[in-house]
Amino acid sequence: MPRQLIVLFTLLLCAGAVQAAREPVLKQVDLPHSYYWRELYLPQLTTGPSSASFLPDSATLVYSMAGSLWRQRIDGDTATELTHAARAYDYQPDVARDGRSVVFARYDGNAIELWRLDLASGREQALTTDGAVNVEPRLSPDGRQIAWVSTQGSGHFNLFVADLDAGGLHHVRLLLGERKSKLDRYYYSAFDHAINPSWSPDGKTLYYVSNPEIGWGTGDIWSVPVADPAQRRKVLSEETSWSARPELAPDGKRLLYASYHGRQWQQLWLTTPDGAAPLPLSFGEFDRRNARWSPDGSRIAYIDNRDGNTALRVVEALSGATRTVAPTHRQPRFAQAHLVLDIVDEHGERTPARVAVLASDGRAHAPDDAWMYGDDGFDRTLQATETHYFHCTSPCAMDVPAGPVTVWVQHGFAYAPWRKSIAAVAGQDTPIRVALQPQRLPAAFGDFISADLHIHMNYGGHYRNTPTHLATQARAEDLDLAYDLVVNKEERVPDIAAFRTDPDPASTSRTLVLHAQEYHTSFWGHLGLLNLGDHYLTPGFAAYRHTALASPYPHNGVIADLAHAQGGVVGYVHPFDTLPDPAHDAVLSNELPADVIEGKVDYIEVMGFSDHKATATVWYRLLNLGFHLPTGAGTDAMANYASLRGPVGLNRVFLDTDGKRDGAAAMAALKAGHGFASNGPLLGLLLDDAKPGDTLAATGRHHYRVSLRSPVAVDHLELVQNGKVVKTFTLGGNHQRFDGTGEIDLAAGWVLLRAWNDGADPQVLDLYPYATTNPVWLGDKPLAPSARDDAAWFAAWLTRVIEAASARDDYNSAAEKRATLDYLGRARDAYRALAAGAQRPRPMTRGGR
Repeated sequence: MPRQLIVLFTLLLCAGAVQAAREPVLKQVDLPHSYYWRELYLPQLTTGPSSASFLPDSATLVYSMAGSLWRQRIDGDTATELTHAARAYDYQPDVARDGRSVVFARYDGNAIELWRLDLASGREQALTTDGAVNVEPRLSPDGRQIAWVSTQGSGHFNLFVADLDAGGLHHVRLLLGERKSKLDRYYYSAFDHAINPSWSPDGKTLYYVSNPEIGWGTGDIWSVPVADPAQRRKVLSEETSWSARPELAPDGKRLLYASYHGRQWQQLWLTTPDGAAPLPLSFGEFDRRNARWSPDGSRIAYIDNRDGNTALRVVEALSGATRTVAPTHRQPRFAQAHLVLDIVDEHGERTPARVAVLASDGRAHAPDDAWMYGDDGFDRTLQATETHYFHCTSPCAMDVPAGPVTVWVQHGFAYAPWRKSIAAVAGQDTPIRVALQPQRLPAAFGDFISADLHIHMNYGGHYRNTPTHLATQARAEDLDLAYDLVVNKEERVPDIAAFRTDPDPASTSRTLVLHAQEYHTSFWGHLGLLNLGDHYLTPGFAAYRHTALASPYPHNGVIADLAHAQGGVVGYVHPFDTLPDPAHDAVLSNELPADVIEGKVDYIEVMGFSDHKATATVWYRLLNLGFHLPTGAGTDAMANYASLRGPVGLNRVFLDTDGKRDGAAAMAALKAGHGFASNGPLLGLLLDDAKPGDTLAATGRHHYRVSLRSPVAVDHLELVQNGKVVKTFTLGGNHQRFDGTGEIDLAAGWVLLRAWNDGADPQVLDLYPYATTNPVWLGDKPLAPSARDDAAWFAAWLTRVIEAASARDDYNSAAEKRATLDYLGRARDAYRALAAGAQRPRPMTRGGR
């Protein structure tokens, strides 16, 4: 096994040799928006505890932590490891009432299956083998039945029940059946789900959460007699996303659950089996969840993130006295080695960095107090599970099973990745010194700072983030500016208290933390509102069907004007997962073309949580019409998630600010187009003496100078003019470095440099490596030869938008609808005029430039 692991990790890192096929984690789940349900509902690998269950003595817990199950007395400090599977992680234990066994969920990179552990013998038994996602196992009080949630047969989260004996599961059955909602649901499946099951003390009833005809949130608390599922009834109206997890007290009189209703964070609440007016049981600006009663009803165990990472607490139900169950001493199942990682830069100074450690057990490891993160996709021919990583503030130390260990260190894009396989010896310290080597662009191309324009500090994840910790995350990724976009997650706005118009006091000389806003309307497209000088715009969203804010008004043009009025910078964020098709898309409502021609848009995230190539195609067509629309970049990182598509700074824009490191200089460079966007490759472009964002009056023959520095191999490096490749550069060696000069004939329009790969690269936690400079403009009237066709395409696009906007029946007034349609109609008329040969008009209404 160790040799196989070394080979596996070597393949993982040899990105240029294989055409990688990146697929989503748990791709068998058929639900929209996997980055929400995966984090908010499914168990994740964390170094701290994630869920717990009491033994019959009400004084001992079995809990999941770091991918294993552990046993610990609540008044003790020693945790004993009960399970440790190779290349798999264990979660969600549920202890049988007789204390002899534990059922739990095991993730192996392909599926989540149910298992049972005999506590006396240590024997493990697989209960499901269907390749589905099977979670939340709960044993009936007599131990003869088990309820759980599974995607088997449909890809949806449904409630299953089975009989259970020594041989395993029998009479497996879907308890409630599939039901399609009459409502359209943006974040949730069209089919109702049934999640969070728990048993009544008499074993006759299951309590659970479901969402029939619920548009937002995972739904209400329900109860159902197991013997007569048709008699289910709603207990309480709720909204909390994915983790209410109701559980009846042993006395059968109090129903415990987690809720954020009316708050920004989840806390514990109590109601009754009849749904009496709920009362809060706990308070705090952090999350308490995954709560479980002790068998005698005297205690409640739960997980919280008060200190940032996850922690296991036990509260006395009568007095509220709380203790932390901390594994000060651990008794692991396998011999351990101690790694000490010391990371330094080219000056020998210690620097934080991103680290992935894969040990001889085929599992990811991290320091006990580190936040562990998991990627949202991977190539199954190269990896057994997704990449897990953490941020190391050098030096950092951890224990790992003895044997071969592979360590991979990355620090932004301007340093070469470092990787090494070592032999970790049981009982010994293994010091690892990492000397990072820079690989920067030549100074002639600019003096850049890097900015991630789209981060969410907190968004309902496992951890609780703060501006200080966000600055630490950014520093580890060699990111200079981190923009926290405060935004709603359905009915709450987790970071609203952090919003401010000046840099956060947590900022340092190396990393600036700024707070801004994302405006949510999935009908028109999401907006980034940076540099707001006065206040957060409320309501922060529109066009939310089946709510009091259902009206599509205000449209994005109105919001852009409100932002510009307080000095804001407006951009379209994570625009397109696929190329819009006005002729065939079922619905097309994105407002981007209208807002661009009306002068409302200051930048577009060509690099973001979307498909970069599809978005670039739309961008090119706008550039062809002479719109000086710069690219920005933003990861849309949910920075308190344990599972996310990438760390802060995965998608970033490099801005040529002449060395200035403040927000004003960054915004000026962003709006001027002075820079490039990337998820890895660094790009330099000079056309004569012009840099990206500049304009050359003359067309004809020009001298170019280009440069590439990349932490990963690059397949393609190209000059693009007016949407067409006009020069392809041949990359030699490892395809990570290139410098070239030459002469090229160019017509009027624009030209930029881009680098891209055909497929994914495991070292870039994104769809594929990609980078693009902003354009250099050529000529007095820089319209591309295809401008008339491009204008006709956008006119057709806006015809579809008008069609979608006209079909909405939830405007608050006829005046709102008329104003919206008039705005869109003017924009369409302007594109039609361009298509007929008119010169590009000036913006019809004042924008932000």
